[in-house]
Amino acid sequence: MSNTSRVVLFSLSGFSATANYKITIVFLILLCYFLILVINLSLILTIVFDPNLHEPMYVFLCNLCINGIYGAAGFYPKFVYDLLSDKQVISYTGCLLQVFVVYSNSKIDYSILVLMAYDRYVAICRPLEYHSVMSVRRTAVLIVFSWLVPLFCEGMATTLTSSLKLCGSHINKLYCENWSIVKLACGSTKANDIVGLVIISFYCGHVILIACSYLHLLKSAVKSREGRRKFTQTCVPHVLCLLNITIALLFDNMYSRYGSVSVPQNLRNFMAIEFLIIPPVTNPVIYGLILTKIRNRVIFLFVIAHGRLKLSTEV
Repeated sequence: MSNTSRVVLFSLSGFSATANYKITIVFLILLCYFLILVINLSLILTIVFDPNLHEPMYVFLCNLCINGIYGAAGFYPKFVYDLLSDKQVISYTGCLLQVFVVYSNSKIDYSILVLMAYDRYVAICRPLEYHSVMSVRRTAVLIVFSWLVPLFCEGMATTLTSSLKLCGSHINKLYCENWSIVKLACGSTKANDIVGLVIISFYCGHVILIACSYLHLLKSAVKSREGRRKFTQTCVPHVLCLLNITIALLFDNMYSRYGSVSVPQNLRNFMAIEFLIIPPVTNPVIYGLILTKIRNRVIFLFVIAHGRLKLSTEV
């Protein structure tokens, strides 16, 4: 890697607009990170320790929460450190690692949402075949691929980026992003552009596939009251999560490629980090509020924990 780039450190210039209210932002970011950890871990532990929730849909949800924690770990600690530092820099290797974690996280989200759409399709449209189609073995295989394929795609894109000879080290964002590094290249980036376009098209196909699945589900659901109940209870959260991550990533991609310097820095910063803040917090909240089994179980555990705490204080 040393023979392809002399860059050792990247400077992150997006922090210039945060100088006057760093402490406030640090407090809010730490609060957001705390919420991500607590909410996602609560759902993970609820699903893991409750045998009644050992069904494909809840297993997929558990993986969605694990991925939320994985993605947050690639952004929040470094972001807080930079906010508290006088100079916002990141090593070449650390930058590539952050790119890999942050963007593989969003790809894994899409993969898991595809599995959730497929699971709901089988449950609503082919209920008699559900347990044979969504067997334990098939569910495990699908989960493995939902992680391996995104990791491979992002690994390939990051490897191509690492092979570029760079003529600059200034990234105009709050964190490292693949496109921002590619724009610093001295030579041709055609291979990066082609691979990036293929990967974006592949995951746009995920969105189209999920949308088509839910349209088909909606047509099937309106035929019966039970179908409408199932769709409202289990599919609406998936649709909300899909819209959530898609809109956030759309902002980020549009900003990275077509963002104008005339746009206020604060707005550009918000557009850049929206998909790292909103989905990890709202996705588990959406499921926790809408899915009856999850909501009832979380309330039950909270009541037990509160009762034990009250008993211990009285003793």
